[in-house]
Amino acid sequence: MSANDDDFTVPSEENRFGGRVRRYARVGASASKLAARLATGKVFGGQIDHAKYAAELTAALGGLKGPLMKVAQILSTIPDALPREYSQALASLQADAPSMGWLFVKRRMRSELGAGWQSNFTEFSRDAVAAASLGQVHKAVLPDGRDVACKLQYPDMSATVEADLKQLRAAFAIYKRYDSAIDAGNIQDELTARLREELDYAREAKHMRLYGHMLAGENAIHVPEPVDELTTSRLLTMTWQTGQKFQKFLDSDPDQDARNAVALNMFRAWYVPFYRYGVIHGDPHLGNYTLRDDLSVNLLDFGCIRIFKPGFVNAVITLYEALRDKDEEKAVSAYESWGFEAPSRELIDVLNIWASFVYGPILDDRERKMGETNSVAYGAEVAAKVHQELRRVGGVKPPREFVLVDRAAVGLGAVFLRLDAHVNWYRLFHDLVGDFDVSELETRQNEALELIGLDRPDA
Repeated sequence: MSANDDDFTVPSEENRFGGRVRRYARVGASASKLAARLATGKVFGGQIDHAKYAAELTAALGGLKGPLMKVAQILSTIPDALPREYSQALASLQADAPSMGWLFVKRRMRSELGAGWQSNFTEFSRDAVAAASLGQVHKAVLPDGRDVACKLQYPDMSATVEADLKQLRAAFAIYKRYDSAIDAGNIQDELTARLREELDYAREAKHMRLYGHMLAGENAIHVPEPVDELTTSRLLTMTWQTGQKFQKFLDSDPDQDARNAVALNMFRAWYVPFYRYGVIHGDPHLGNYTLRDDLSVNLLDFGCIRIFKPGFVNAVITLYEALRDKDEEKAVSAYESWGFEAPSRELIDVLNIWASFVYGPILDDRERKMGETNSVAYGAEVAAKVHQELRRVGGVKPPREFVLVDRAAVGLGAVFLRLDAHVNWYRLFHDLVGDFDVSELETRQNEALELIGLDRPDA
């Protein structure tokens, strides 16, 4: 880290802005043409080639990368939020933005910590050790000897996020022109709110402290500590967590006991916060955690966090009881508590198809593999059936709270499938909710949020 902080030039801000404007103009034109073609095909009864249009939309959005790809990951887990062809095409795009070079990194660090930023570190890696949709990570060492990770946000991300959200609205508008099975208004609102939150690294530092508090009693789950004096809204410095990537663990051909142990630790990492504090990590992406040699889990990213009203968590358990007991009245109550507006009996039956798929592994008190009822092929079959039935009953508008709970459940299910874990999911679930009391959750949540200084979302 001996390079002079002033011996470089920076690409013209005007040139970079002009390039971005031209790029978004091309995307907007492509989206408008696509919408017109879809509308024409629907009006005149033509056959819509969704695979072709998905490829066209992907080509238009391909240069955006960054935030929109994070949205695409989430949308791919919500049945028919976008057509299958579009979700698959978007998911195929590169999620990581191009890495910032060292000269640019120095400029960004100086803007966050001041001209003498190097004095805060005895070492600072010139090259990024990891890249994400909104920023990149550098490894560093503090004067007190602690290894830390410095997540530095890419420049102009606020403008990029807003532009990407505009293109997301265009994508939803395209879908709405030919299919009304899913009203994506609330989904769009939720993704917009969460993605804007992810821009604020100071808030993410609070999320990190919240998770450290909620998981303090979980010896197999590790949460880094933020370094507040070296954290800003666009720079997050946290203690370094040593571990291996999930895929490297799988490539080592671990035995069944090891696979089961990782599944147990992942289950508790996600659901202890949810059922005890009403908080969910909405992005179980493989890059958001690593595994230690003892198979314990390092949680690394806390941008996509959702805090729920206690009543919503209670309704999640109520729906489980309704499915288990085949109690229609309980199911109606649960869906209404979730925010589904005046659901008809027909709609309840359709929603139960998807709910039975998601809840399936915790309905039987026995050891079982996730793939018995939650395989990729079966999930696609269920989603197709749900979509067909939703069109028949007039469609549905999923509530905002549904988005990240569904994302977490389906995303973790995919992880458990890859682990080929063979455990008693029913017992894991009941160990968490056996003594559930909504008033106690509310008390714990309020105390934790007050301790950390976090507010609960209005919606």
